[in-house]
Amino acid sequence: MSILPILEVPDARLKTVSVPVKEFDAELKTLIEDMTDTMYDAHGIGLAAIQVGVPKRILVIDLQEAPEGEEAEKNPRVFINPEILDPSEELAGYKEGCLSVPEQYADVERPATIRARWQDIDGKTHEENMDGLMATCLQHEMDHLEGILFIDHLSRLKRQMVLKKLNKMRKERGVAA
Repeated sequence: MSILPILEVPDARLKTVSVPVKEFDAELKTLIEDMTDTMYDAHGIGLAAIQVGVPKRILVIDLQEAPEGEEAEKNPRVFINPEILDPSEELAGYKEGCLSVPEQYADVERPATIRARWQDIDGKTHEENMDGLMATCLQHEMDHLEGILFIDHLSRLKRQMVLKKLNKMRKERGVAA
């Protein structure tokens, strides 16, 4: 198991449209383990394969929700070749962040509920109705599969402000932009 480097804006690979997974093999399982370890190491709740430079339709998510004062149990979920079947017309806003746009957050509106279909690590198909943070997180991670970042949902002015704050933070830390 390895911690993989996470691509950050403005890396052009983040704009890549990912391809469907066809082989459900040992290599896929290793990638998913590495993605999960990388997500936990970065203190994230979701990660798309393209964020670690692999343009395949794979996501890992673990909301790690726990009652206050208790430690969350790890419960990673894997979504391979995910699709949204039935997004609600009702929207819900959520302050989103992204491991590829570190330490920057902005309000994004998305369908409040969705019906999703995906395959698991063995290629078995699943469907589930989702709402709340899981619906938001799945939509956010699925955007990565199309080369879309959460900041692409913002107005041009707000997106520029987020990127300016990110560059300022990088300069203060001596990190190249």
